[in-house]
Amino acid sequence: MNKQKKEQNLSKSQDGGYTIIESLVAMIVVSVLMIAIAPVMAFSVATRVQARRTELATQAARAYIDALRTGSLRPNDPTSLPGFPITRVPDGQKVATASVPGNTTGLYCVNLDGTANCETSSSKDFYVQGAWQVPTSVTLTNANDPTPVGYELMVRVYRADSFAGVTLNPTPSQGKKQSVVGGLGDRTMPVVEMTTEIPPTTNGGSSAYRSLCSRISGSNSCQ
Repeated sequence: MNKQKKEQNLSKSQDGGYTIIESLVAMIVVSVLMIAIAPVMAFSVATRVQARRTELATQAARAYIDALRTGSLRPNDPTSLPGFPITRVPDGQKVATASVPGNTTGLYCVNLDGTANCETSSSKDFYVQGAWQVPTSVTLTNANDPTPVGYELMVRVYRADSFAGVTLNPTPSQGKKQSVVGGLGDRTMPVVEMTTEIPPTTNGGSSAYRSLCSRISGSNSCQ
């Protein structure tokens, strides 16, 4: 009888030992799996963040373009919002080759983090750069005001924190573009870059058709 009890106790002890080993093995397997999928999960989150940032930057670019088309942004007007494109691209160059901004002066602010102004420490705010081009053969009453004749516009949207201790890529149009699969993105590059046509927005200016025709043909002969 005692021998039988000893055998039963020994059997229970052995079963308990196997249970602990199995638990340890299971913990090791789970740990290995977690380590394996952790980079994928982190990359997935970063991709979603960048995709959302690209979406917001695109909306910022469209808001900027709409402000120019409606005349809300005007050059040399103290009542206008700041941000009218101050860079004129020379003839013979593509408007997308405009120099990158050296600071935030003259850029259009899109404030999304709820603070009073755009801050270079923010990863949510954006700064929008604009550059324009009108052929020199088209007469401008004011060399810095293309609104009476219309112009070709280039828009770049940068993260606000791109201007905090980061050297911007000097040739963004020739460099690697931002991508939603690029993780958290590259602060030296614009999040969004696009070009469009802005029709005349000044009273007494030419029509949109005449403006575009003049700039394409390089003359004022369009009717």
